[in-house]
Amino acid sequence: MRSSSDNPRGTQKGKPVAQRTQVVLIDDIDGKEIATGGQSVSFSLNGATWEIDLSEKNAKRLNEALKPFMSSGRKVGGRGSRRSAATIAQIDTKAVRAWAASRGIEVSARGRIPADVVDRYRAAGN
Repeated sequence: MRSSSDNPRGTQKGKPVAQRTQVVLIDDIDGKEIATGGQSVSFSLNGATWEIDLSEKNAKRLNEALKPFMSSGRKVGGRGSRRSAATIAQIDTKAVRAWAASRGIEVSARGRIPADVVDRYRAAGN
């Protein structure tokens, strides 16, 4: 009899062995399995961030409970706050590098151009 440690290539009796990993979400409030419509929700309070798995019903409860606080507060981050690479990629990088060099701004000959340099290039009317 061979143990699984004797079989490092993932075969059994010369045949490939398949393996499936299944992730099951459990609602962290009521402990029930989330079959459909659930989500992992991240939230922050007083400098600490939490993530919780919620069913559709409990996610709605959380959103309703936080709604008065969110409507009175300011959004300071989250989705949509970062500049996408596509936005920066829509420029002529050779032109930006030439513009930067003509103004004494150091930019590497290859790789990413810093966003502040791109912003200055655009602000100059380019």
